[in-house]
Amino acid sequence: MKWSQPGAELFVPDHSPIEIALTRTTHLGIGAHPDDLEFMAWKPILECRENPDNWFTGVTVTDGSGYPQDKEPASHSADQICGLRRAEQNQAATRGKYGAMIHLSFSSKAVKQPENSNLVGDLKEILCATSPKWIFTHNPADKHETHVALCIAVIDAIRELPAAKRPEALYGCEVWRGLDWMMDEDKVIFDVSGDENFMQSLMSVYSSQIRGKRYDEATLGRKRANATYFSAREADRCTTMEYAMNLTPLIQNDGLKIQEYVAGFIRRLQDDVLSRINRFAP
Repeated sequence: MKWSQPGAELFVPDHSPIEIALTRTTHLGIGAHPDDLEFMAWKPILECRENPDNWFTGVTVTDGSGYPQDKEPASHSADQICGLRRAEQNQAATRGKYGAMIHLSFSSKAVKQPENSNLVGDLKEILCATSPKWIFTHNPADKHETHVALCIAVIDAIRELPAAKRPEALYGCEVWRGLDWMMDEDKVIFDVSGDENFMQSLMSVYSSQIRGKRYDEATLGRKRANATYFSAREADRCTTMEYAMNLTPLIQNDGLKIQEYVAGFIRRLQDDVLSRINRFAP
């Protein structure tokens, strides 16, 4: 496969031939940074673990060079930091038994350039090589601009495919803004109970990240909170729960504007909040 960025790399944990590794993909995760997949996409990782019929391929789009300077070891150069984060991602892929791990090596700045044809082209090539049934990426209501820009690029890449070649479903996962604000009937709910220790072991490989900011603990806490606060009147149905935004309509209808689709979720929340207030406020 040919990539637009010179530092791009494909890693196959079980050393299968590249074509086999890619074509066996059923679940594709596309994250902006090294570590995003393990924090936002427990569902596909767990669904493919120890299941010969399901294979998870991960894609990390940026090179990992842009995290806060106060977390950067003084003795490491920018290239060394990128190498460290890539090694951590590959370690997670090995431990998680991913089918393949792709590093596209864009800068965050490049990802945020509107209509980045190189990024869309690379994503389209991956989609053609893997033909996944399900794709998990960031959601367009995230507050991290790189996440939002990547989500839009993923939608653009899928829309360039013929309808018959598109995935069955596209899900936008929660990272820098949770999705508990969505109406319950709008949420996609994934029960990810029972494998918390395993997922903690994947998150723990990112020592460069969690040393100064405990993303691992926050992620587990969010998923536990989702499970507990989902219903006020029922016993917990699970111990950990992921929310996702269903983005499938955006890849089934090319004329549906992303802005209007997301605004629909926000309007339904606004209507619900105001209707409840109006019952009690004069």
